[in-house]
Amino acid sequence: MTDDMEDLNQTYPGAGNFTFGDNPKLCADLLALVRAGEKTATCERLSEFDGDPDARPKVGRCDIAMNWDGTPALVIRTTRVDEVAFKDVTEEMALAEGENDDLAGWRRDHEAYFTRNGGFDENMMLLFEHFELVEDLADR
Repeated sequence: MTDDMEDLNQTYPGAGNFTFGDNPKLCADLLALVRAGEKTATCERLSEFDGDPDARPKVGRCDIAMNWDGTPALVIRTTRVDEVAFKDVTEEMALAEGENDDLAGWRRDHEAYFTRNGGFDENMMLLFEHFELVEDLADR
């Protein structure tokens, strides 16, 4: 463990680590949206947490978003968690992700993401997390 990670684990006890997206460019783009204040939510297939329920976001907990290379990028704090079927995601939820201008674009892009990562079903349950930026680690 690096000194930076030890320090972060002391500053944010219980924080988990995760990476936005499924490739280096998407990860960098999503981190930039969080930094710009445009991305305040994210989602993942609910079943991704079946093997490790402790990895589920928890309201009030801080987690560390990593750069694609595994170095820490941002600290976020979960403010709300919803379980929702893909088909029931609202435009308000989709726009909070900051990636699209409307619900149709969000559906198109997320259907492609889920198809690349294990399959898509409009009835699949998502874990939808709202968060706030606590610390940008770029200057640390």
